[in-house]
Amino acid sequence: MSEPREPGDQGVADVVVPDTVVTDVGSDDAGPAPVRDTRWNDALLRVTSGGWAVSLGAVVLAVLAGSVMIAFTDEGVQSAASYFFSRPGDTFAAVGQAVGGAYAALFRGAVYNYTADTFAQGIRPLTQSMTYATPLIAAGLGLALAFRSGLFNIGGQGQMLMAAAGAGWVGFAWDLPAGLHLLVALVVGVAAGALWGGLAGLLKAATGAHEVIVTIMLNYIAFYLLSYLLATPGLLQAPGSANPKSPPMADTALLPRLLGPEFRLHLGFLLALGAVVLTWWLLERSSLGFSLRAVGENARAARVAGIHVPRATVLAMLVSGALVGLAGSTQVLGLITTGFSYDIDAGIGFDAITVALLGSSHPVGVLFAGLLFGGFKAGGSVMQASEGIPIEIVLVVQSLIVLFIAAPPLVRAVFRLPQPGRRAPAATRPSGASRREEVQR
Repeated sequence: MSEPREPGDQGVADVVVPDTVVTDVGSDDAGPAPVRDTRWNDALLRVTSGGWAVSLGAVVLAVLAGSVMIAFTDEGVQSAASYFFSRPGDTFAAVGQAVGGAYAALFRGAVYNYTADTFAQGIRPLTQSMTYATPLIAAGLGLALAFRSGLFNIGGQGQMLMAAAGAGWVGFAWDLPAGLHLLVALVVGVAAGALWGGLAGLLKAATGAHEVIVTIMLNYIAFYLLSYLLATPGLLQAPGSANPKSPPMADTALLPRLLGPEFRLHLGFLLALGAVVLTWWLLERSSLGFSLRAVGENARAARVAGIHVPRATVLAMLVSGALVGLAGSTQVLGLITTGFSYDIDAGIGFDAITVALLGSSHPVGVLFAGLLFGGFKAGGSVMQASEGIPIEIVLVVQSLIVLFIAAPPLVRAVFRLPQPGRRAPAATRPSGASRREEVQR
């Protein structure tokens, strides 16, 4: 029998050894244990313990939950389930047909329509997904930057509405040459979003007001302000109309189509990709980004290090609002160009929160998360039309993604992912004399 140990003491090699013959791994006689090359193990450990694995696991769990809902709501599954015990194979076949047909329709509507007659018709769903993803990527970048700065900006709706109002007003009321008209409209829209977001940052920096409360209130203010502007003749309301809707945008202010008039994909998608690169550089390679990340990690430590925290707070919300403003501008100048109303944001301001969370607040992650949600939006209507699947199931899947992202321990437990910061296995660490040599060095 081995000698009793103190609680928590697992020996020199950090391994629980059973009550059998024990070799003193710390003895000089045993010699240094061979150290294996663990580069691939360490790389796998870093990948599976990071936020990317949790995000992917959250998507998988949400899709599985959506599959269960599709099966339970399908009439063929319900009919086959009535005689399950006599012929269980029919039920399983019906479940496979329902779930497989639903996600096949989602693929046809979001990625590639393999039943189309021409290649152009086949890739149309992909272009639709990219079009819907454009404002989600831009707005998600803005919220992700705020999250990395320690600010929970949930004012995407208000910032989008103010940006749409600014860009739309320039788009239909100003008479400028082509090219310049579009540039000015984009600048005004981005500036309007930046000012609306910067107002929340200024209130937090000057008075300590919590950004969550402030941005919620600013959402309501923006919504009712835009409703007033659209319902008042001479402001944003279309002349001669009684509806709260703006005039159509001038042709010189429209974002050009990238693949021709038969596709809705416009220049805004390239602007969103450029915003991804710019945001990555700002956060990872610039001194301003270092200051923002330092404040987000620990504001007190950043203040001790000489960073002006109130200024960083205001700048973070200004840049965040500008990126969200880009999303609002692309909506009125690229997608909804015949006139916009107070519902121009289409829930994107809140969906962008999910995109930022799913992307782990990293610009590249936000890009892929935006494309995923754009695909959900484009393919959901096809899934409903061809398979009779309620569109609400897609919304439930999106909501479940948020739920699982908010519970990383649950996702890690389901997929047996390692916890972040876990030490390397004991067998891969040196023991005995080699460990003592490392301590002496």
